[in-house]
Amino acid sequence: MRILGKTFGLAALALVLAFSACSKKQTSRTTGWNYNDPKMGGFKNAKYVEQETGPGLVFIEGGTFVMGATQDRVVFNADNNPRRVTIRSFYMDQTEVTNLDYLEYLFWLNRVYGENYHLVYKKALPDTMVWRTKLAYNEPLVENYLRNPAFKNYPVVGVSWVQATEYAKNLEQKDANHFNTEAYLAGQYEDAIASGDEAKRASREDGFFLPSYRLPTEAEWEFAALGLMENTEYERIQERKVYPWNGHYLRTKEKKYYGSFVANFKRGRGDYMGVAGALNDGAAIPTEVGSYFPNDYGLYNMGGNVSEWVLDVYRPSTFQDMDDLEGFRGNVFTTVMTDEDGFILPKDSLGRIRYREITAEEAEGRRNYRKANNVNYLDGDPNTILRSDDNWAAQDTINTSTTDQMFLRPRRSHQLYWFPLCYEQCRQPAKQKRST
Repeated sequence: MRILGKTFGLAALALVLAFSACSKKQTSRTTGWNYNDPKMGGFKNAKYVEQETGPGLVFIEGGTFVMGATQDRVVFNADNNPRRVTIRSFYMDQTEVTNLDYLEYLFWLNRVYGENYHLVYKKALPDTMVWRTKLAYNEPLVENYLRNPAFKNYPVVGVSWVQATEYAKNLEQKDANHFNTEAYLAGQYEDAIASGDEAKRASREDGFFLPSYRLPTEAEWEFAALGLMENTEYERIQERKVYPWNGHYLRTKEKKYYGSFVANFKRGRGDYMGVAGALNDGAAIPTEVGSYFPNDYGLYNMGGNVSEWVLDVYRPSTFQDMDDLEGFRGNVFTTVMTDEDGFILPKDSLGRIRYREITAEEAEGRRNYRKANNVNYLDGDPNTILRSDDNWAAQDTINTSTTDQMFLRPRRSHQLYWFPLCYEQCRQPAKQKRST
């Protein structure tokens, strides 16, 4: 898997604002008063140059591109129709999430939650049985692939979509108080702050905090995978791509490496790595991340190696229905839970702020959405298919054999999934959409 915008939030706990004296005061164009001046109300205008890049991330410059099939479809499948969309800039993991990355995550989950909430750790464990098949002997991989140091830089596999999304949410180091950046910003870690001056606590307006991490959407993943930057001149794409590299072949034309394979894949029946003494891609199973050539964004293994999760819910007609700016299917709109007086409820036992789905009454009068769950909008929700507003607040009828099962159990055990991470500026791997 790959993650969009990964960062560690624990350091934010110790951040306090330190306004330094400036030779020239910044003045509001609205009031004429000085910014950052307690004598004039103390409105803060933080010095800000640009968003800091999180560890292991690559900047993906956004733009427009044609998403979907770029060549004739031999099997005539209808779920990948070409569609021009625009993607905003984002950050994405340079490589797939490794076994070492995931073991570090498991270590912190066990250290923070293991004593009182052991199920949190247990539910995060990958399915190491994915290596098993009825007529092959892969027990050494079952026993060693995840934890043996020889495989520490290999992509983690056997991770469900739910586990991948939880990994992204938990990319903040924890302490004994289950530190969470969002809860900190909501003022629920006051006792952990060294300074007693509330006005000097770090806030989102200070620019210290990176956006939350998540899986990339399908559109973001495909845009990042193609990496069309080097094929563009004056807004004209000179050569479209089928793969993350140029051309229709799987070997490089670079003189120094002429004829070398550019990705890890199964070449044909019974041929996973080539002939001894003259190997082709050289890997019978997923190989170390960062192997082979990166694409034009500097992302590795965007084709081959292992499948990667994306954020979207799968529908065959999504390409036809989705917006042409940041198209995505899977929105369930929520709001922070509050008490009778409107104050945010205390964080839960895992240190997270509590959310609930918005109600039909809260969405009443809106034109951009009318209920919380929009997963089946225009595809599965009869109210939107018929374009009727008579009962727009009705609940979606969700097939329990698809959406619900995705959350209750992992995918078929013989498929290997890993995930990429990203944030508003994000990245993904050889994409795999979740079915619902």
